[in-house]
Amino acid sequence: MIDSTSPSDDIGTDHAPDMSWYAWGDPGRTGTLDPDLRDLVSQVLRAPLTDLPPVSEERVELAPPRLGPDLRAAFAEVVGAEHVRTDDAVRLRHSGGKSTPDLLLRRAGMADPAPDAVLYPADHDQVQRLLRVCSDERVAVVPFGGGTSVVGGVTPLRGDFEAVVCLDLRRLDRLVSLDTTSMTAVLGAGVRTPRAEAMLADHGCTLGHLPQSYEYASIGGYAATRSSGQASSGYGRFEDMVVSLRVATPRGTLETGGPPASAAGPDLGRLLLGSEGTLGVITEVGLRVRRRPERVVDQAWSFPDFPTGVEALRVLAQSGLRPTMARVSDETETFVGAAMGGREATPGCQVVLGLEGTESEVEVLTAAVEEVMESSGGTVLGAEPVAHWRSDRFSAPYLRDTLLSAGVLTETLETAASWSALLPLYTAVSEALTHALEGEEGGVVVMCHVSHTYPTGASLYFTVATAAGSAPLERWGRAKRAASEAITAHGGTITHHHAVGTDHRPWMDAEIGPLGGEVLRAVKTALDPVGVLNPGKLIPDP
Repeated sequence: MIDSTSPSDDIGTDHAPDMSWYAWGDPGRTGTLDPDLRDLVSQVLRAPLTDLPPVSEERVELAPPRLGPDLRAAFAEVVGAEHVRTDDAVRLRHSGGKSTPDLLLRRAGMADPAPDAVLYPADHDQVQRLLRVCSDERVAVVPFGGGTSVVGGVTPLRGDFEAVVCLDLRRLDRLVSLDTTSMTAVLGAGVRTPRAEAMLADHGCTLGHLPQSYEYASIGGYAATRSSGQASSGYGRFEDMVVSLRVATPRGTLETGGPPASAAGPDLGRLLLGSEGTLGVITEVGLRVRRRPERVVDQAWSFPDFPTGVEALRVLAQSGLRPTMARVSDETETFVGAAMGGREATPGCQVVLGLEGTESEVEVLTAAVEEVMESSGGTVLGAEPVAHWRSDRFSAPYLRDTLLSAGVLTETLETAASWSALLPLYTAVSEALTHALEGEEGGVVVMCHVSHTYPTGASLYFTVATAAGSAPLERWGRAKRAASEAITAHGGTITHHHAVGTDHRPWMDAEIGPLGGEVLRAVKTALDPVGVLNPGKLIPDP
């Protein structure tokens, strides 16, 4: 058993640069669209492209912070004056997440709402004390991990309160304990994934959680949003890895889990997973860890069309075989992915699989999976297409920024449904997006893949590209509403892993029903009676 008790003294210790204020990720990785590719995109979208460069940071409009000296002193008493930040640069970088609407607003110089202050607590006790101050003084609190939300989950809404502060959890960045007998680890909520993997790798372990936000997202954020990653078919969703939580609330501390199973009433941990900072602030997460695999085998397969590829993954998911990764792209995404990578397109659609484990496990699994794929009509393509996909995996958000600068809206949305409802849902959402965006301002490209499979169903992940047009925010808002209505009407969930935030909140009544909303509001009243925790997110109005 390894036990570490000394928290980091510095703000941020994973050495990753702060994310760009107007784009995704590392500010040093901005790019421009090749002129020939720009012309091709313009032709495909049937519209001229107008650049959307960001204004200079000095021109961004920020309201003055509404934080009086007494309140500032109260915060400083808890975390130290140097960890109470009200300067414009820090407030701007905490003014929301990384959805295309978020970035459009910031590029145009609009960063309202912005937090009145950003606070950097060092440990659970400091978080707890800050929440008491905020509840007593009626200050809204937005927990902030990696800031990667694409659904408005970290937008600093003030609501009816005097001020709003951001709780940046990056200093909660330690490996609290590692039990290599039980194969569990406790991590601070502010640990970013690369740092978590590095610390666990020192002991031959891994989480195996690989969402596209991997480089910046935090352990606490994963728990708060019920995250999934590319390896979730084998390792499970993040919530499946969680064995315990430590959560600060305005009323006190909640600690859940520990033993491998319990029948001591309802599982309160499950209630807090996915609560998006509305019920409490997750400060520590206990997780199941795995031994690092001895062997990894990648395979790509070609199928004649999307329904055939989907059927192959259904058979695989219900066979008891568990590839670590199993994805199938529709014909459009298969073609675009190859074209963007300068490769010859595979006819039909492409499946990528990842198989991990010991040498003997992978040998047996590979043979069984190949039998399923071949009997389902697949043609093996080898490992090279998967290598290309893996090399591009974490670059897609940067490409979105490059396209946005050139006047192309590229955004994603996701859902999940039962196998019997999946293809009708795919058609309905594709048609809704196309109908909302095709018109005088140009055309649209709608792509989709299945990236997470279960015995009973699977996810659908859509990528949409269209010209920004004269009113890009309204243009995307219209498309998002149309897709969300189609999802609700055709048996899908409003979100499979992006979470609810503000964007999906209007559809929560349809998701959980009026009584479900009443239950969430009752729990919030018990834990956060003043209602300061992340107002305007997740929980539907009565």
